Amino acid sequence: MDDYIMITVFENTLVAQRIVAMLSVYSFPPRFSSVLVTGYEGVFLFLEGWGELYAPLKLKSEILKIIEIVRSE
Repeated sequence: MDDYIMITVFENTLVAQRIVAMLSVYSFPPRFSSVLVTGYEGVFLFLEGWGELYAPLKLKSEILKIIEIVRSE
């Protein structure tokens, strides 16, 4: 199994959903985790982002290209 590395930090839920949906179209195997702690009502979102995207290192450049396209729309 490939080692997964952190590729990017999501700014919010909407961006995360769009990027993960686009990656699934290309059959990339992303994993993501949210750093949202509901007890603090999102206070850390501005400091740490909404969550992080992890993927195999060998796919990093291709995934970053897709992320750039999604964020530029």
